[in-house]
Amino acid sequence: MAMTLRLTPEDERALTLLAEADGISKQEATVRAIHEAASRRLRQDKIRTLSADARQRYADLLDRLGQ
Repeated sequence: MAMTLRLTPEDERALTLLAEADGISKQEATVRAIHEAASRRLRQDKIRTLSADARQRYADLLDRLGQ
């Protein structure tokens, strides 16, 4: 599927710098950035879930430690 990406001049410069720094095309830099952002989001969501589970599991202990 094709997609047109509209960037501000500042975003275009940032993308160009990113691509040049990695020695890749702007298209590849865009794809990598999308994948990295998705991966970070999934990790953050997993960490949030694990943290909530642990806080719930150890709520009594955490309350006692806080006193």
